[in-house]
Amino acid sequence: MSSPAQPLAASLVQSVDWLAIAPPTIVAVVGLAVLVADLFVAEHRKALLGWTSVAGLAAATAMLLPLLDGDRSTFCLTGDATVCSYTADRFTLVIQFLVLGGALLAALLSVTALKDARKELPEGEYWFLLLSSAAGAALLPASRDLATLIVALEVASLPAFALVGLKYGDRKSSEAALKFFLSSVTATAVSLMGISFVYATTGTLYLTQVADRIQNVGGQFHTLAQTGVVLTLVGFAFKTAAVPFHFWVPDTYVGAPLPIAAYLSVIGKAVGFSGLILVTVVALPSYADVWGPALAALAALTMTVGNAGALRQQATRAYSAVRLLAWSSVGQAGYLLVPIAAAAYSGDAEKSIGSTVAYALMYGAVNLGAFAVAALVGRTKVLNRVADYRGLYASSPLSALLLAFFLLCLAGLPPGIIGLFAKVTVFSAAVDAGLGWLAVVMAVNVVVALFYYLQWTALLFRAPEGEPEKYRVPGPVTAAIALTGVLGIALSGAPQLVLRFTDTGLF
Repeated sequence: MSSPAQPLAASLVQSVDWLAIAPPTIVAVVGLAVLVADLFVAEHRKALLGWTSVAGLAAATAMLLPLLDGDRSTFCLTGDATVCSYTADRFTLVIQFLVLGGALLAALLSVTALKDARKELPEGEYWFLLLSSAAGAALLPASRDLATLIVALEVASLPAFALVGLKYGDRKSSEAALKFFLSSVTATAVSLMGISFVYATTGTLYLTQVADRIQNVGGQFHTLAQTGVVLTLVGFAFKTAAVPFHFWVPDTYVGAPLPIAAYLSVIGKAVGFSGLILVTVVALPSYADVWGPALAALAALTMTVGNAGALRQQATRAYSAVRLLAWSSVGQAGYLLVPIAAAAYSGDAEKSIGSTVAYALMYGAVNLGAFAVAALVGRTKVLNRVADYRGLYASSPLSALLLAFFLLCLAGLPPGIIGLFAKVTVFSAAVDAGLGWLAVVMAVNVVVALFYYLQWTALLFRAPEGEPEKYRVPGPVTAAIALTGVLGIALSGAPQLVLRFTDTGLF
């Protein structure tokens, strides 16, 4: 009896490519180390936990460099090394760079935010939750089966709920966390039902096998497969803040600590869009006639509602700066959806996906920069209104110039060349795919968005009311603003580097 069991047991043992899984693993290990260290570190030395977390995220980001020389896969099916659960290809590395780099910048902002909070935020729990969420977010783009995809999605999301509601005794924070949690759980449940339908019709969870088998689904299961495709998209549409699954965004961003709002605006979207790309373009290309029109309609609706919400923000309303960035991020999500929808109609799906990834990199860098300046102003202007930015140039010239640059990038105007380049790339993807109507909707929305971006930009250079207030810029916030500024300016000088870098290699 032992002899046949021996080969069977041996066949189930898989070798693990530790280099391939190093980035998310490092983040997870550092998160656990910080949680344990919090029990022993004295209260006056808690800042060490923050700097340890920053170092861990920097190390994880650096571990992407050895992976650039070729695709690597691990946790593969025994007997078929081409079917794997984890793949570190170019697409994975670009999204992991966005996720880990964004988490690093959010961590730098958090160091100052926790110091200013004066014990309103528990440091050990904060850093553990942030690193746990970042580990899940870094795992997701490498996932190549539906089970790993959903686990990674929830590992990225569940700590984020807690981070939003972590402020002690803050009713606004608690309400934001509850709204975020309930709507996200509902979307995840719907998505899981969709995945169960897809599994029922194909008998596999691996994305490439799903793509092969779902084409040959029998007539009696065709409706079930279609329903599964639509329901699966719902969960990822929620994560991307696509309309009508966007209603949690403004209140969540206002209620969360500002570094977490910045984190959700970029890393949350990176998670949602990478999952959406893997499910649609890799697993379900044969159902492009189902998800293509759906995503095109979602893109048009999302950019329109997002820009309309941003236009309605009053400069003197409490938290209007954060709300404007929140509604702006909804509008930007609409632009990001355009090339994914175009992939359903295009003969070159990889080029379309590259446009989304390129836009996500631009958006990530400049949006985090805008939040970094908002964090600086919010240290003295607690209500963080758009009106509070009047005359910022008189009190902090460099911060004002960089915020103006970030806003112009988001608007797609010079000197924010990278923003203009990214929008033209997305626009071209729609036109090349024959989605002329969607390109027109996008063009109208870009013009509409100019109004509130330019209005805020002009306010920075107006004469201040009263004496200009001097802002003391802490080192971590300075580093975050400088890093995003340098990246945005460098990419504006050589925008073609983005497309070269985002050659996804998914196919």
